[in-house]
Amino acid sequence: MRVEFGVLGPVAAWDDGGDAVALKGPRHRAVLARLIVARRRVVPVTDLVEDLWDDPPPGAVGAVRTFVAALRRALEPDRPPRSPARLLVTVGPGYALRAEPDAVDAWRFERAVAAAATLPPEDGLARLAEALGWWRGPAYAGFADQDWARTERSRLAELRLHAVERQAEVRLTLGRDAEAVPDLDAHVTEHPWREDAWRLLALALYRAGRQGDALAVLRRARTLLAEQLGVDPGPALRRMETDVLQHADHLDLPSGPGSAAARIWAQTAAVYDRTVTSGARARLESTVSMLRSLAVTGGTGLEAARRHRLAAIAAAEELGDADLTARVIGAYDVPAIWTRSDDPRQAARVVAAAERTLADLPEATGTYGATGGHEVACTRLLTTIALESRGTSSPRGPEAARQAEELARRLDDPALLAFALNGVFMQTFERAGLAPQRDRIGAELVTLSARHGLITYQVLGHLIRLQARSALADFAAADSHAAEVDRLAGRHELPLARVFTQWYRAMRLAETGRASVAETAYRDAAARLNGAGMPGLEHGLLPLALLCLRLRHAPADRPDDRERLAPADPLSGLGDERVDWGPYRPWVRPVVLLAQGRRAEAADALRDVPDPPRDLLLEALWCLIARAAIGAGDRETMRRAHRALGPAAAELAGAGSGLLTLGPVSRHLADLAAALR
Repeated sequence: MRVEFGVLGPVAAWDDGGDAVALKGPRHRAVLARLIVARRRVVPVTDLVEDLWDDPPPGAVGAVRTFVAALRRALEPDRPPRSPARLLVTVGPGYALRAEPDAVDAWRFERAVAAAATLPPEDGLARLAEALGWWRGPAYAGFADQDWARTERSRLAELRLHAVERQAEVRLTLGRDAEAVPDLDAHVTEHPWREDAWRLLALALYRAGRQGDALAVLRRARTLLAEQLGVDPGPALRRMETDVLQHADHLDLPSGPGSAAARIWAQTAAVYDRTVTSGARARLESTVSMLRSLAVTGGTGLEAARRHRLAAIAAAEELGDADLTARVIGAYDVPAIWTRSDDPRQAARVVAAAERTLADLPEATGTYGATGGHEVACTRLLTTIALESRGTSSPRGPEAARQAEELARRLDDPALLAFALNGVFMQTFERAGLAPQRDRIGAELVTLSARHGLITYQVLGHLIRLQARSALADFAAADSHAAEVDRLAGRHELPLARVFTQWYRAMRLAETGRASVAETAYRDAAARLNGAGMPGLEHGLLPLALLCLRLRHAPADRPDDRERLAPADPLSGLGDERVDWGPYRPWVRPVVLLAQGRRAEAADALRDVPDPPRDLLLEALWCLIARAAIGAGDRETMRRAHRALGPAAAELAGAGSGLLTLGPVSRHLADLAAALR
């Protein structure tokens, strides 16, 4: 079991499943913390005794050994009796914690801060943000009064302050002046003696077009330094005040690639903030436009866009202007490729708002025919309903998609048609075997978008075709679409697109039979999903992909072999109850139970399994049901699976997702037919 240790906050440890390791009492934590401070070096038992007690009691050495023994049991619970410890080891007269360099958050933090200084600004900023997120409180919390922890606590605290200021510097380098202000303001309030932080805050405000605020900050710094420390500002801070007053040229962004754009952004944003009143309707529409751009950046950008989108819709509805609300809802035409919602509750709220707005639009007819000049607004609202209803069994989604496509084609607006086609794509999962239909949608999107310069929809079209050609086992075509996605994504700064092509290449390895290489590729692809802001895609996907990989390449991969799911089969490691299967658990559980030899429980679980959701993994989940039904001898479920999978006989199960595969559907159908004879 791999163990990770945390000292950037209360001392803690977690197992490889992310669960907290029980460390018992404060003395146990103190021993662990003291060994971490030693950084893999040996700490003599006598030193541990002196560090744990001001006045060591009789038997203190024995007590330390008891603490160590308890820690060993907690950190290595599976270690056989009397076998030597591998993590908390005995060396001569003392103990050492042989944690790996990346197993302690403080050690990782040091390396991340150092590495950030060598990276390009964008990458360095991301690395610093990630590293600062590891802090859960003051370092070695609970041991502030211990001499052995004092130096290390101070060193880490200083490194954290440096990282916060370095983060602000990088933001300023990138022209993100307004973004730097809130964190710096909180930073100087908490640490008023950090003169460089005051300088950076003043510079950020100045570059954001807020000269008066910059001067006010510098005067506040002067007052606080005098009142709390009894000193005057240093030369750098005094010079900053003079430079702000004189509009010194060197305060502007330095010249270089991207600097002009960053400067224009900062200046324009400052003017917009001053001239467009806070309650203006134009602000809402501008906000949605920015959210749309933010959504394709991935990570925190996508999460923020999703969160603020709903707030913008609510703000528009509060104004009671149906036209404005329709524009706010419909302007968020972010291409979508994954058929499971990242936030189903929010999606339902967006659908409800779109339906209310459709009903409120003046002169809009029940069939959304074309009256009152609201055709474009109706099309966008209907497409939004189709997109946000994806993966559900609601008949409203397909109906809205058809209506939106009809209106868009009549209006002859390429961008509107591309948006509507995205909604149609999301509603092409009413049954298995529809990859050819989705391939036609993708082909039209590619042609339409290339002709009219709709880059994000051109990428979407290639991704749809990548999925469809994979389902049809045409990997030569799928490879070419993946290459085109990578080219467009690199040229137009669309990082999320490459998440899908990386997963696709892992699936390609799986389909060529290179199982061990494919497993490594899947784990690498899953690591890239961390922080990508797509929980609807990420949650449960890696274990599902590994399950499909191992079942696909099991030594005895014939479902009519009732012994194929013995406890020693390829599901080893995936049958643990702690494995997070996410939304796929109902369809995976019977297979796992069979792997554990629990046939009766598997049969019970199968009786409760619902039909899979109408999405890109429809065929794959039906094949899991089929496999488990054969293993459990459930003939009724076998018949259900055979009926559902029949239309997809020419496809590869699951490959239409572009992420994973369980091989030819025809093989699963043949196995079902054989078992039903």
